[in-house]
Amino acid sequence: MAEGESKQSVTVRIAGEEHVLRSTAEAEYTKRCAEFLDDRVTEIRSLSRLVDKNRAVILAALSITDRYFQAHEELERLREEVATRSIALVERLEEELERTAAAS
Repeated sequence: MAEGESKQSVTVRIAGEEHVLRSTAEAEYTKRCAEFLDDRVTEIRSLSRLVDKNRAVILAALSITDRYFQAHEELERLREEVATRSIALVERLEEELERTAAAS
């Protein structure tokens, strides 16, 4: 936490239970995160007919983590592609500038 940032308490509902969280994030953001997790828990419980909330929360967390890792890998792949294309474009521009300068 950076100096000057204060934590605020936010009450959220996950898997039918209220939790008070303290965070430096904005309250609405924290609520959106909790709602996302709660929606995933609800989805898992309805699809798998799981009664145990804790198990559903763990499966939801693993599912969200999987999505995060996949998105992170895709982001890295795209960064590499952009870097490769940028280098190729700079090389082409430099070659064209050299040709133009030589023709002058």
